[in-house]
Amino acid sequence: MRDVAYLPVTLRVWVSSLPVGLDQSFIGRAYPPGTPYRVSREKIAEFAKAIGDTSPVSHDPEAARAAGHRDVVAPPTFLIILTLGIVDALANDPDLGLDYGRLVHGDQSFTHHRPATAGDHLTVTTTIEDIFARAGNDFLTVRTDIADDAGEPVCTGRAQLVVRGEDA
Repeated sequence: MRDVAYLPVTLRVWVSSLPVGLDQSFIGRAYPPGTPYRVSREKIAEFAKAIGDTSPVSHDPEAARAAGHRDVVAPPTFLIILTLGIVDALANDPDLGLDYGRLVHGDQSFTHHRPATAGDHLTVTTTIEDIFARAGNDFLTVRTDIADDAGEPVCTGRAQLVVRGEDA
């Protein structure tokens, strides 16, 4: 609901009739983790090949162990594949009001707490950190906390999603 009490009565009526974007009461809402994702050597190799990563620690278990890792290391952007279903979960939440047809990806960042390696079982908890409107568009900031099966943090991701306004 918009705070329009400070406006003259005629403007209050007009502003109140404007379409309301994403429901701001969702700020702070957390979505529980889904099924754990098992990181495998094969998936790491596929991803590394797709992005042109030739680092030996992503392909060779011996090189990874020599570098101090327990197994091959996933490239830093590998964990994006764990977050792809998040947008679907948000789009399928009818109370949020996200129009998937108007959605574009605005920004993405990762803070790695440790490398993801083959053998990890990872879960993702998603939290809506912010919702705001600017220039006729709605912005949604989503945090993803990726943890291993012991609950230890592996990575924190942030994405900014933009829901384009009708005139955008």
